[in-house]
Amino acid sequence: MHRASESVELEAAILGKNDKLAAENRGWLKAKNILALNLVSSPGSGKTTLLERTLTDLKDKIPMAVIEGDQETLNDAERIRATGTACVQVNTGTGCHLEADMVQKGMEQLDPQENSLLLIENVGNLVCPALFDLGERAKVAILSVTEGADKPAKYPHMIAASDILVINKIDLLPYVTFDVDAAIQAARDINPAIKVFQVSATNGEGLDVWYDWLLAEIGVSGTIQAAE
Repeated sequence: MHRASESVELEAAILGKNDKLAAENRGWLKAKNILALNLVSSPGSGKTTLLERTLTDLKDKIPMAVIEGDQETLNDAERIRATGTACVQVNTGTGCHLEADMVQKGMEQLDPQENSLLLIENVGNLVCPALFDLGERAKVAILSVTEGADKPAKYPHMIAASDILVINKIDLLPYVTFDVDAAIQAARDINPAIKVFQVSATNGEGLDVWYDWLLAEIGVSGTIQAAE
């Protein structure tokens, strides 16, 4: 029992320190009107592909920067830099999530512009990142139609912590047994206020609605169409 108590106290201390730094991040971002989004998903959801596509389609519309989180390798950061976007890679080693201090250091390196978009690609994991506030405006949970419609019910803490659910790879719906309505209902049973986008980062379907939301959140007028 004594060890269990010490473990709980340690976890509370870690989260408390993280939340303090997250609040600092949030204040700094708000002062500069930077829309910071924390992208979370399981591996294989198409998160990096969606990020690449978003950066490519919006690069002439708004300033953007990326903090790329992975346990190892620079592969995803290299993909992001190939779009012409400023990117900082954060390798967490054995860590399964980004933390507020990592994001703070990443922002210091990037020095993102005012009235811009900062996209934070978290480590592929739907468990640990739910606990750690990074100072973002919103968590964006990304689910692909190849993963199963029961995914929201399996990871309720992440769905509860997320403001946005993006259902990706909808171009594959004719080839998989994925019930879109059931997935959305499962998410809304946990988080009735969650906003849902259905997209294909491959063929561009639904991305115009996603882009319109991003631009509106930053305060940029007009719409943009996804490239073919």
